Amino acid sequence: MGKQYLPNLAHKEEMVKEIGFDSIDELFSDVPREVMHEFNLPEGKSEYEVFLEMNQVLNKNKTVLEMPSFLGAGTYFHYVPAHVKYLIERSEFLTAYTPYQAEISQGMLQALFEYQSLIAELVGLEIVNASMYDWGTALGEAALMAARVTKKNKFVVPKHMSPERKKVLETYVAGAGMEIVYVDWNEKGQIDLEKLKENVENAAGVYIEMPNFFGLIEENIVEVSEIAHDSRALFVVGVDPTILGIVEAPGELGADVVIGEAAFFGNPMNFGGPRAGIFATRNDKKLIRQMPGRIIGMTKDADGKRAFVMTLQTREQHIRRAKATSNICSNEALVAVAAAIHLASLGPQGLRKLGEIILKNTAYFKKRISEVAELPFDGINFKDVLVQFEVPYDVIHERLLGKNIHGGYYVKPHFPELGESALFAVTETTRKEWIEKLIVALKEIIAEAEL
Repeated sequence: MGKQYLPNLAHKEEMVKEIGFDSIDELFSDVPREVMHEFNLPEGKSEYEVFLEMNQVLNKNKTVLEMPSFLGAGTYFHYVPAHVKYLIERSEFLTAYTPYQAEISQGMLQALFEYQSLIAELVGLEIVNASMYDWGTALGEAALMAARVTKKNKFVVPKHMSPERKKVLETYVAGAGMEIVYVDWNEKGQIDLEKLKENVENAAGVYIEMPNFFGLIEENIVEVSEIAHDSRALFVVGVDPTILGIVEAPGELGADVVIGEAAFFGNPMNFGGPRAGIFATRNDKKLIRQMPGRIIGMTKDADGKRAFVMTLQTREQHIRRAKATSNICSNEALVAVAAAIHLASLGPQGLRKLGEIILKNTAYFKKRISEVAELPFDGINFKDVLVQFEVPYDVIHERLLGKNIHGGYYVKPHFPELGESALFAVTETTRKEWIEKLIVALKEIIAEAEL
């Protein structure tokens, strides 16, 4: 075995300087040092010895079954049926990637067509693309699309939305010179309609989420739709699709565009990725021609047999060059196919049952967590629940980790006005004994802190 583990290692310094950096450390300066691990492996180790050392590091990870997690805030532990993984590991799906000679890959095109059809039925809109990277990038693309369609440059969003999606949105629209306007929440933790009315004039689009970042189901979505349309703005709804078995589809509530996260179906948490962003619109040519991504259609070939084709692909430089609606150069096709398989397996009844179990588990969690902390907002929660503590939550979180429990998402750094708050989440996989373990641990930690 040679001295170097990687063939280009000897040219590392030259490569780094070529791309404009002075060192590897500078290249990775955006990555927090505490989450980095350097393998300073001595020369001459065998492959097996390298494997053992890497495995030792990887064994520090704990699964959600070994360490119950209530983290949520955009990444959730859902059960994925075993057959989903088996099917997407078939080579026809696993190696298909982006079909640039699309029509020779009929199997993948049909699978993506089925994905589009399932999502269309789920969200209540007719036109769905073959997925974006994730919910955040779908939001950024929706804002840019709204600006192109309406010829206006203001996009109105709720202040109570994922900090990660906020950053992605702001990054997307910066180059286009768009203005993002954030609307406060009311005493119920839902979008303030009066403040929305004050900010909607000359808006390209109005965005809302179901459920919102606090886990609450917004009660006034129809009113928000009317406010948006009265100002000639597009109404964009971001949705967690696992809720759509128990609430009305956003398309039926007036949405012009629906985005969201398809990877909640058929995919494990994967440390936060990869994902597959939902993007759907009304059957309106003005909207369809401005959609990012690509659309798979069904037609007939020269012999009259059913065939699948790339109907619309306005997404990237190799098709439209500078006129492309987006510079996305691939998509999460395999993730989307996994979501389609899971959705098809659930069916309407299974989807409804999934939503009902999550709703029931969330209600039970709210009842138990209220024994040890405050719930600032009254309403119906789905998955996420905002919880306020008297004790600094970062202290609580560290002590929960010491008790082999992963607590909630610390909200204070992003919303300081909410005080010592955290967002806890449950799903259909959450066991009552996990909740009981959490409540007991919280009581002990809070009692110790008050001494």
